[in-house]
Amino acid sequence: MFRRMNHDAYADAYIRGILNTVRTIAMVGFSPKENRPSYFVFKYLLERGYRVIPVNPGQAGKIALGQKIYAKLSDIPGRIDMVDLFRASENVLPIVKEALSLEPKPRVVWMQLTVRNDEAARLAEEAGIKVVMNRCPKIEYGRLSSEISWMGVNSRTLSSKRAQTFGTGVQRMRLGTAGDKGNNS
Repeated sequence: MFRRMNHDAYADAYIRGILNTVRTIAMVGFSPKENRPSYFVFKYLLERGYRVIPVNPGQAGKIALGQKIYAKLSDIPGRIDMVDLFRASENVLPIVKEALSLEPKPRVVWMQLTVRNDEAARLAEEAGIKVVMNRCPKIEYGRLSSEISWMGVNSRTLSSKRAQTFGTGVQRMRLGTAGDKGNNS
């Protein structure tokens, strides 16, 4: 039986479960401009090992960070696990309807910060698709993997000690399970 979800608050386990299981993300509303939020999220998720497919009809056929840009979801070959929507709330419903027509259907519809469309969420959930609204997967990944906290951001801890690194470059964390309590080793 279909049970409506509370989209005003998500359990960490729900978000973690999504981020731990999806591998291919179609980002609708991607911008190739390096100063746009969609570009930051796109690059971040690629660096975390996700396959991210940019979707933007005005940029279709071009390449961004090694990934071909598609005009619409139905143009993408292969399975899409998650549709990440960087579109205005009023423009989400037709995209979700397109996602519902795909075979196989995506497992998740994720609406970015400030994006909320309850009708689109209802349709997706009735089709058995998980929905997240008004959240950013980059922020949620960083929060749940402690990437945000390890630098002292929002940790309520100030320290002069250098953070432990695990090699060179940007520190890579992983999402733990609900029982890890931040242990990312």
